[in-house]
Amino acid sequence: MLLDEPTTYLDLAHQMEVLQLLDELNKKQKKTIILVVHDLNHASRFAHHVVAISKGQLAYEGSPQEVITKEMLSKVFGIEAEIILDPIHKMPLCIPYSLVQTKESLAV
Repeated sequence: MLLDEPTTYLDLAHQMEVLQLLDELNKKQKKTIILVVHDLNHASRFAHHVVAISKGQLAYEGSPQEVITKEMLSKVFGIEAEIILDPIHKMPLCIPYSLVQTKESLAV
């Protein structure tokens, strides 16, 4: 099953409904699901394998624990963030707090 941003424009309850349904299809019916999603916390929570693409090239791939890191967020998205462990599912949670400060942005 291929899905492109199936949770876009949905409220939080409907996002969870869609993601939990997909999770159930994967686990109970053994369906393979390839999903494009820009919400990194959803990717971390529901994906077994994550890829991060930068400038049209594969930049990172692996488990959510391997991919969703401060380094990746800085290099791919240009943001500074804290990564904490979700206390329930034990997966990385991204808490963004600013754009990466570069020499160019400091010169403005």
